[in-house]
Order: sequence, then C-alpha cells, then structure tokens
Amino acid sequence: MDSEIDETKPTRTPAELMALAEALIFVADEPITSKLLADVLEEKRESIKAAVEELKNEYETRDGGLQIREIAGGWQIATRTELHEEVRKFLKTRPSAKLSLASLETLAVIAYKQPVTVPEILEIRGTQSTSAIRTLLDKRLIVAKGRKETVGRPMQYGTSKDFLIQFGLKDLSELPSIEDFEDLVN
Repeated sequence: MDSEIDETKPTRTPAELMALAEALIFVADEPITSKLLADVLEEKRESIKAAVEELKNEYETRDGGLQIREIAGGWQIATRTELHEEVRKFLKTRPSAKLSLASLETLAVIAYKQPVTVPEILEIRGTQSTSAIRTLLDKRLIVAKGRKETVGRPMQYGTSKDFLIQFGLKDLSELPSIEDFEDLVN
C-alpha cells in the first residue's frame, strides 16, 4: 500500500512543495534530510529533492543574505558565506560557547586524525588533553568511536554530527587542508 498514491490526497504543486520544504527547513533545529521531508509531507522523495534544489537555486538567484545549504546529510537555511565576517561582528556580543585554546587544539587533532586516542593526542599536542576531551564531549562536538585494538584498548574519539553543524560542513571532506589550517593559525 505504501507504493500506491493516495487518490484522496490533493496533489501539491511544485510551488507548494517548495514553500512547505522551506518552512520545515527553517523551523528544524538541525539539518533536515530529504527523506524526513518526504515522510512528513507524505510525498515522493524525488519530488522533495526537486523542490529543495529549485528552492536552493531560487535563493542563489535572489542573491540575498541567506542560502539553502546541504550540511551533515540534510538541508539548512544559513547565512551566505561571504557575509560571515559581518555576521560574526554582530554576534560578538552574544554569550558565547567559546572553546579554550586547548579544546580547540584538541578538536583540530581529533578532526584531522580521527579516530584518535588520548595517548595519540598527547603525542601530537605535547600536553594532557583530558579536560579538553571532557569539554568537547559535553558540548557534543566529539563522540567515542570504539576502542583501539592495542595494549590497554584505549578509547578512540572522532567528530560528531553536531561538529559538522557547528562548523557548517557538509562532511569532513570540507575541512580545510592541514596546510591551509596551519596558514590560518600562523
């Protein structure tokens, strides 16, 4: 019965699907997948994907302050990349969830070397990272990725979906190269 089309349900126009997708993407707390949009709207996933792509193109054509971005496997409305500097200036007065330098360094090591253990992080950073790891776990930026098959079976850590969301990344391939990252830091 799932594959049959419900004859009693009115057919939505592409414009209606775009409006509904936009509304749901806007109110979602995190990136919303095409599958979830299709399930909620009881529409075919292909129709939803087409509506979101058209919506994305509309945002790009309009050249406004917002864009539809594919982030962490889902869709999200975000500010345009080229406007981030001005947005950052505005947000500076907001109470921050800033990370300490130690936490940022630890997060960078985990992001680039994952899955990675605490002793491996210590070897790279040259200092203990236990409290930084605890902070990153509390902020849900990293997750445990199992134990390494070695003496002592230490826990391995990697970045989480929240990491992708916080940094506006579609996936880990969008991380800057290590060389670019070093240029930013220096």
